[in-house]
Amino acid sequence: MKKILLLSDTHSHIDDQILKHVKNADEVWHAGDIGDLSVTDTIQKLKPLRGVYGNIDNDKARMEFPEHNRFMCEGVDVWITHIGGYPNKYNVRVRDEIRQNPPKLFICGHSHILKVMFDKKLDLLHMNPGACGKHGFHKVRTMLRFVIDQDKIKDLEIIELANRY
Repeated sequence: MKKILLLSDTHSHIDDQILKHVKNADEVWHAGDIGDLSVTDTIQKLKPLRGVYGNIDNDKARMEFPEHNRFMCEGVDVWITHIGGYPNKYNVRVRDEIRQNPPKLFICGHSHILKVMFDKKLDLLHMNPGACGKHGFHKVRTMLRFVIDQDKIKDLEIIELANRY
C-alpha cells in the first residue's frame, strides 16, 4: 500500500503548506511545469519523487525528467504526462498510444483545472490535480492525495491549499 501525493504546475513555487502534505505521503508525483528545480530537489530530500517535465520547463528539467513517465505502482499501470487532455479529448501526442495500450491511471497537468474522471471506453481513471503554484489563472491552489493498494486506487482526497494570491 502506498500513499501518493499528486501535484502539478508548481511554476517554481514550494511552501510549507505543500511540504506538510509531502511529509505525509509515501511517494510524490509531479505532473509537470516544475519551474525551478529547487522545487523537486526540496521534495526529493523528503520523499521519493516521480515526475515529468512540462511546457514551461527548461533544458535542466528536461534532462532530469521525461516527457512521459509510465510505471507500475503496486498493481496499477500509471502514465504521467504534462499535456494529455482528458477522456474523449486526449491530446494528439498521446491519443493513439492511450487507445492501443491504456493504463489503469492516466495523470496529466497543464490546465490548472482539478479534474478526476473515469473513462468508460478505455477503462481508466484520469486525474489532473490542478495547480499548486501561484502562477496562472486558477484561484485556489490544489493537489490530490490517494492510496494505491495492490491493484486498487482508493481514498481519493482533494487538498485545497489556499487562494493563489
